[in-house]
Amino acid sequence: MELIRGEYNLRPRHRQCVMTIGNFDGVHLGHQAVLRQLIDQARRLGLPSLIMMFEPLPSEYFQGDKAPPRLSSLREKIEFLRSVAIDNVLCLRFDHRLANLPAREFVESLLVRGLATRFLVIGDDFRFGRGREGDFGMLRQAGSTHGFEVVNINAFEIDNQRVSSTRIRNALANGDMVLAEKLLGRPYRISGRVIQGDKRGRTIGFPTANIRLARRVSAVNGVFAVRISGLHKAPLSGVANVGTRPTVGGVFKQLEVHVFDFDGDLYGRHLHVDLLNKIRSEVKFDSFEALRQQIVRDAEAARAFLNSN
Repeated sequence: MELIRGEYNLRPRHRQCVMTIGNFDGVHLGHQAVLRQLIDQARRLGLPSLIMMFEPLPSEYFQGDKAPPRLSSLREKIEFLRSVAIDNVLCLRFDHRLANLPAREFVESLLVRGLATRFLVIGDDFRFGRGREGDFGMLRQAGSTHGFEVVNINAFEIDNQRVSSTRIRNALANGDMVLAEKLLGRPYRISGRVIQGDKRGRTIGFPTANIRLARRVSAVNGVFAVRISGLHKAPLSGVANVGTRPTVGGVFKQLEVHVFDFDGDLYGRHLHVDLLNKIRSEVKFDSFEALRQQIVRDAEAARAFLNSN
């Protein structure tokens, strides 16, 4: 799979494609229904599949730190899309120019002149262009004019409710990891590279791998039973905290992972951490000793959950 950063990096080999457009935040089961249709149509026509997405997300551009929490970083999305054999991802910088581009110009400059699109697959709620003026009807009309076909995918539902990034965020905020996994089609995952920490955990027998979150706002907070990939062929078990660590005066929100029964150097390793069960929310303790005692109880709770599941 090729990641194309910016329309100025488009080449002739990227033209004549079957494409879709969206944020794909979380790449949940609704997104995956769109991807299946995209791949099927690309194979049918013998053309490359392409996904157009945006960084930052439009909601982040317009709302800044007040935007809804992001479910997945760009790297996490790219890793998933690579695993399902998407050919190309075009990542456009969402800035003032793109935010104010009229819908008709968006179609003509990107879909027609830039990509020579042959087939477009979109979700039923897709809107685009300045003021969200573009919709399915406009795309169908443009396709008729410029010679590409457009199909929309109806909402994917579970338990008679639409699967959406918003619904998953709500599940995560409520600590309902089972529902989040059901909607995602896999456990909720945070990935990242291990950075240097303050090494306080080592002093109490709980060394942690510290991962800076590649998100403006985290969708989760608290202590979780986790499984960690990226160290051995099989995932390892552990307990993790997502938060600012208020007891020790932390400022930045990060992911701290203690891997059970593991002794080794993790600095610089890129880990995938699946959050399987929420044990408690993050709180500030009166002392470091009180925190240590709670960490012992958290680790016991995480082991019990993981051993039974």
